[in-house]
Order: sequence, then structure tokens, then C-alpha cells
Amino acid sequence: MTILAIIGAGALGSALRYLSESLVPARLRSRFPWGTWLVNIAGSFLLGLLAGGIGDPFWSVVLGTGLLGGYTTFSAASLQVIELAQQRRYAAACSHATGMLLAAVLAATAGLVLGGIVAGGSTG
Repeated sequence: MTILAIIGAGALGSALRYLSESLVPARLRSRFPWGTWLVNIAGSFLLGLLAGGIGDPFWSVVLGTGLLGGYTTFSAASLQVIELAQQRRYAAACSHATGMLLAAVLAATAGLVLGGIVAGGSTG
């Protein structure tokens, strides 16, 4: 049962990532990969919430591993850094790599703290 729920959630997360990565750049009319930023920062925050104790263990695994695992994408972000560098857009490549990592860690921290507060527990 758990594995089927993770598979379904992963499929949904992948579809949501595709939509985000397709719609965000079209709306912003930017060559910078803002869609990947959106999915990775939002996903990091939501995973932090789950790790902070929001929800029961079954749904934390399904949503964390399945939905958010399918939604977020480190591999696409890595490829985008290389593509920006190949285009000689070195400042954009560096800001994409370091900025997204820092923003994702901060978002995960915020989610973890907020999750601990909402769950009424301590985050350690």
C-alpha cells in the first residue's frame, strides 16, 4: 500500500514540476530558470514542514518521498548551471547554483521550524 501511494504521489509531483517549469518562465519572459527555483525552494520548505512533525508518518513518507521527490529537481538545476556556463553567462550560472542552494536550505529551515511550532514540538 505505501509503495503504491508513493508511486502515485511521485507521478503527481513530477507533473506539477513540469507545469511549474513550463508556465513560470513563459509568464516571466526570462531566460533564467525561475521555474526550477520555484519548485526547489517550495519543495524544500514543504519538506521542512513534514520533517518538523506536521502530519502522520505514513503521509510524511508519501508526501515527502513521493510528491516532493517527484516535484523537486536537483539534477535539472545542475544541468541548467552547466547550460548557463556554456552560454558564457557565468554570473547567472553562479547565482543559480549558489543562490538556489542557499535559498533552499533557508526555506527548509523555515519549514522545519514552523513545522515544529505547529506540531507543538521541538525541532531539536
